Amino acid sequence: MDSRFDPAFQPDDRLRDALADFVALVRHLRRDCPWDREQTHASTRSNLLEEAYEAADAIDREDWPDFSKELGDVLLHVVFHSVIAEGDGRFTLLDVVTQETEKLVRRHPHVFGDAAVSGTTEVLANWEAIKVAERAAQGASKPKGVLSGLPKALPALVRAQRTQEKVAGVGFDFPDADGAWAKVDEELGEYRAAATEQQRQAELGDVLFALVNHARLSGLDAEAALQATNDRFARRFGHVEARLEGQGRSPKDATLDEMDALWDEAKAEEKAGR
Repeated sequence: MDSRFDPAFQPDDRLRDALADFVALVRHLRRDCPWDREQTHASTRSNLLEEAYEAADAIDREDWPDFSKELGDVLLHVVFHSVIAEGDGRFTLLDVVTQETEKLVRRHPHVFGDAAVSGTTEVLANWEAIKVAERAAQGASKPKGVLSGLPKALPALVRAQRTQEKVAGVGFDFPDADGAWAKVDEELGEYRAAATEQQRQAELGDVLFALVNHARLSGLDAEAALQATNDRFARRFGHVEARLEGQGRSPKDATLDEMDALWDEAKAEEKAGR
């Protein structure tokens, strides 16, 4: 069977059979396993998030064999939720795949239609504009806002960056990274001037949001940057703990100056590539 998108793509019969067997397996578990039978969309929501994070972690570690396994876990949840929904009469796995296929075709008119784009920025702008048109075509009595579909469960830095990307797609953005940095300076001043804890909390959020904006316009990923810093901190503090343990002590037994010296030692070893 030739693909209607890429005629050169010839589906491997083994892949087709493996996917069919996998779906059949999940259906079997849903029917005959007491635990699987009791699950709902809500009860496995956290599992779905956890598997997505584990897949992302494998990417960060560039552990491709583990990434392959984690993608399998994500696929399991896609199929499992679809099987649950089918049992409840809501939708099927075929609906999921068909809807996603149609959406991707619709939102890539520069690939499957006659639209012309100058680059990635215009592709993203078109994507957001098409989403707005889709909502209008669905006959919604009140048009949804640009940010209405952004999940609140996203990590805060990711949500901030996606928020900024979405509004940038409709033209609400700083002209460049320098303009965004001026906003960082402004927000830092307001944070320093805040008089109450409530004001400081609010202004801190504004500072972080402004920094994410500057990072985005500088081509950086704020979430990835902070995660890398978290990892670096944990690695260096682990060095501090290990060196103290070698002396028969723990951080609680050491002075701040001693721990600072060991921290600097860890930094020096990192720079030396050790």
